[in-house]
Amino acid sequence: MSIESEQDLQSLLRIGKIVGLTLQEMQKSVRPGMTTGELDQIGAAFLKSHGARSAPPMVYGFPGTACISVNDEAAHGIPGDRVIGAGDLVKIDVTAELDGYYADAAVTVAVPPVSPLRSRLVACAKAALEKGILAAQAGKPINAIGRTVELEVQHRKFSVIRELCGHGVGRTIHEEPRVIPSYYSPQFSQRLTEGLVLAIEPHISAKAAHIQDSVDGWTLKTNNGTPVANYEHTVVVTKGKPLVITAI
Repeated sequence: MSIESEQDLQSLLRIGKIVGLTLQEMQKSVRPGMTTGELDQIGAAFLKSHGARSAPPMVYGFPGTACISVNDEAAHGIPGDRVIGAGDLVKIDVTAELDGYYADAAVTVAVPPVSPLRSRLVACAKAALEKGILAAQAGKPINAIGRTVELEVQHRKFSVIRELCGHGVGRTIHEEPRVIPSYYSPQFSQRLTEGLVLAIEPHISAKAAHIQDSVDGWTLKTNNGTPVANYEHTVVVTKGKPLVITAI
């Protein structure tokens, strides 16, 4: 969507804050020995207490509140009886709705003790998102975001998972522009406009990988078992520094 009124902005800020706080609550709750289902219940209770609804079950029939993906699971992991262990990389992706407005964000939680490689991978994903957000300015092409992300990832000697991209958001989970890649491609030359709402979400792997479907029909995993880190924010494009509505 594109921000057209002060009401739009304030409504997005409200749901953005709730999504950010939900992630914060879930992140601090992660511990070895708990299941991803137990972690999901924490997120569900927090959203309910703030009057918000998880969007993936509403829009796509996803069987959980948050997407919780561990290690080589890149995205869309179903919460359940999987036990979180020391050294795991736990990706928590929350998309929620309030009063018809949607926000989307994700974090990676590295469960101590974490290997040096995994620590660097998480730091790379976080830095790539931060730099990609700064490239999301009115008048620039969409591929400026991908170029910035890809350069940061290459500098740190990791790899972008190209099949997983950002997207427009605001009135539902996925809107135009449908694809915001985390790599450079000349075809994504559409100019960003002021007020456009985007979910930017680089997925970074320890080595070059593609994703493959799992038997559960939802979880996307790397084809070579390499771990993945992912961070995501919902932002509003401006003429200068973008407004990050899911930041806490």
